[in-house]
Amino acid sequence: GPHPRLEPLGTEECLRLIAPGGVGRVAFEEAGGPAILPVNYVLREGAVIFRTSLGGTLDESLRTGVRGVEFKIAFEVDRIDDVNREGWSVLARGGAHHVTGEEREAAARSGVAPWAGGERDLYIKVVPVEITGRRIRNTP
Repeated sequence: GPHPRLEPLGTEECLRLIAPGGVGRVAFEEAGGPAILPVNYVLREGAVIFRTSLGGTLDESLRTGVRGVEFKIAFEVDRIDDVNREGWSVLARGGAHHVTGEEREAAARSGVAPWAGGERDLYIKVVPVEITGRRIRNTP
């Protein structure tokens, strides 16, 4: 039968895999403890950008109240093939920045469109300081 093999992925391969955008998960600390939320995202100039609601969980939890000080968060994307028991996972860690001004306009043009209803006018950018990934393959 097949033998599963776990392979580490390099930074360039990780970026290539998440470049098409789609759905990922944001892990962060909120008042009640660790939280993970799904978000629609785009990758722009090496940074992950997603939209959320003003005053929502992510907005409140990712504001330090101190200019220039950012919260560190994790962003994860994976693709799983349940039938073949194969897939990959990419984890990016970095600071969360509220996107404003010209950068916000560029992000809006990039096409990040949340699936969830309601207003999603807050753009957040994660600038990775670390990107890691792994792939699992079944080999004969």
